[in-house]
Amino acid sequence: MKQTTPTIGILGAGAVGSYLVMGLSEKYKENLWVIADGERKKRLEENGLNINDQHYILNVKTPGEAHGVDFLFVCLKYTQLRSSLPDIEAIADKHTTVISLLNGVDSEEIIGQRIGMEHMIYSLIRIASQRIGNSIHFPVPKGYNGIYVGLPKQPASQDPRLLAIADIFADTPIVLHLSDDILLDIWDKFGLNIARNLPQAILGVGMQAYDDSTYMNAIMRQMRHEVVLVANAKGIPLKEEFKAGKCKPSQRYSTLQDLDAHRHTEIDMFSGALVRMGKELGIECPYNEMTYNLIKVLEEKNDGKFDYPEE
Repeated sequence: MKQTTPTIGILGAGAVGSYLVMGLSEKYKENLWVIADGERKKRLEENGLNINDQHYILNVKTPGEAHGVDFLFVCLKYTQLRSSLPDIEAIADKHTTVISLLNGVDSEEIIGQRIGMEHMIYSLIRIASQRIGNSIHFPVPKGYNGIYVGLPKQPASQDPRLLAIADIFADTPIVLHLSDDILLDIWDKFGLNIARNLPQAILGVGMQAYDDSTYMNAIMRQMRHEVVLVANAKGIPLKEEFKAGKCKPSQRYSTLQDLDAHRHTEIDMFSGALVRMGKELGIECPYNEMTYNLIKVLEEKNDGKFDYPEE
């Protein structure tokens, strides 16, 4: 019997969603759906996506039209997640597998509380992207970069859903890692984002500053240390050391890109979540608490809150 081709939905067409569109369009064609409604659906249908200087025409469906998709990749900004839960609920059927590629450590639980944890696969993505005008650019991930999927306390090779995801990405440009310790991998990425994404955003400098400034490097290490304290208290053996991918000296990560564009950031997912978890565990996170407040003030500044008239 000929095996049917699965349907794949992408909710969120930013950098992460674009990576999936780039990698899966040729293999899945009409079975690859970008999910949107209203004006965004109309805009995506009319304009498509420009990814690494190549134009992609999209098959766009509303959440209702996408109901029953086999695999749903959630690629939203964290600030959009809770308001999108009704859409995710409308999309998911009993058999739908949901892979949340958001940064942070709690998106699987947030979605799972709405639709049931039995739908959820734990995951993360390592990719450096940049939006230039209406085009999204990123070096195609290789090596330890790419997508990681797994289930807590379970070898990846034992779960048929993980093997099905591996089959989705077979013979595509997308790099997939089946993780046997996905919670550690997620927390390691969380710690990397907090330590390197956030201080840079406050100071407005390129990534090379972490190597060129002992002061900035010290801030980075204190930020990471607080993540390690909280992770260890949760039974996750995260260490102080971490591996950072190579990037251009001038590289600006996502939080700084958001501030540059006067968008609200994902700080609630980063330092906000860490400080909350720290308080629940009786662990103080002063560097992250200060960072949270500073980035919130920068958002207020971008919103024009401090545009005082000249006397």
